[in-house]
Amino acid sequence: MPAYEYTAVKNDGSEINGSIKGDNERHIRLILRERGLHPISIIGVTNNQNNTKKITFNRKKFNATELALFTRQFATLIESGIPLSETLISIENQQKKRFHKNIILDIHSRIMEGYSLSDSFAEYPDSFPDIYIKTLAAGENSGNLGLVLSRLADYIESKNKLQQSIKNALIYPSALIITSILVISFMLVYVVPKVIYIFENFNQDLPIITQVVIVISEFIRDHFIVLAMLVLAFFAGANILLQKKEVKMWCHNLFLKIPILGKLIMNSNSARYMQTLSTLSASGVPILDALKISAEVIINVPMRNTAKKTVTKVSEGESISTSLSSTNLFPSMMIYMIASGEKSGKLEEMLDKATANQEEEFKNTIDSLLGILQPLTVVIMAIIVLLIVLAILLPIFEINNLIA
Repeated sequence: MPAYEYTAVKNDGSEINGSIKGDNERHIRLILRERGLHPISIIGVTNNQNNTKKITFNRKKFNATELALFTRQFATLIESGIPLSETLISIENQQKKRFHKNIILDIHSRIMEGYSLSDSFAEYPDSFPDIYIKTLAAGENSGNLGLVLSRLADYIESKNKLQQSIKNALIYPSALIITSILVISFMLVYVVPKVIYIFENFNQDLPIITQVVIVISEFIRDHFIVLAMLVLAFFAGANILLQKKEVKMWCHNLFLKIPILGKLIMNSNSARYMQTLSTLSASGVPILDALKISAEVIINVPMRNTAKKTVTKVSEGESISTSLSSTNLFPSMMIYMIASGEKSGKLEEMLDKATANQEEEFKNTIDSLLGILQPLTVVIMAIIVLLIVLAILLPIFEINNLIA
């Protein structure tokens, strides 16, 4: 393991010199930070290649909410005219998590050592994705770092809202389905058997619906473990199959053809794509780089492949709108707005409008889906519960008639 000599500053302001072994300069800076030291310089002394052991670093990172807050603070301070070094120290002082402090202080140290802002952030790809690094680089090169950071903060916040809206849309239907399944299972496994015990004392033919419910109840009780294993095996098998490109492509194509669900997938992916492309374009990132990065945020495989092919076609001279329209996988209004921007020379402006339009379309699609899914789920579950209740009550009514 190579050795390094360092000069660092203690919390009281005094300097300290020493040597320490580590995997690389970044590792040394992290070690010094954990000791409460602020490194000024780090110089490699030896580089022993024999029996060098690779160290695995702590992979803790900023989550989506933390990254949005960090970027907004960063943008606000830079736009206020505060020097970059003071900005990073100020943000570091506001952090409560130690690993956040270490990341920011390490970035600050690299900048003090002469590295660019984007290269310093690029040392932490788990926390700062490619779009973040490219946007920072564009801000540095253009001299409009504050404005670019503000756009980046808007993008991250908008992206988080989009993801949160999807989660919120799934919470109620999921909770309703799970609750209904638990209630139905309880009735079939515990209530129905007790009622059956009462009926066994009477020599009376049971209604068809009751016989069916009894068969289902007995089957579930007798084969519960097998059924549970089959369900687990199904999901495990589906997960394995979806790792294969051909199967994943087929499934994603199928999803796009399902009414409402296909529209939801198309609009959500298009919104993510337009958010990224608009932010990168407005920040001064070259259009080919912007298209390449934007394609990677698309989850649906057929749509992502189309977006990737667009990069090649645009590099060969074809327009963005023509390339995206080749497969009919992207909304026609979005493509029309991009084409309008290309023809008028106001592509950046039209990308912003297309982004807003796609976000609105996505919200409307979610509302439409929930408007159908929620009452449909309630009706289906209510019918099942009603059938079980009828299966229990009908024999009771017949017994009462016999007694009467």
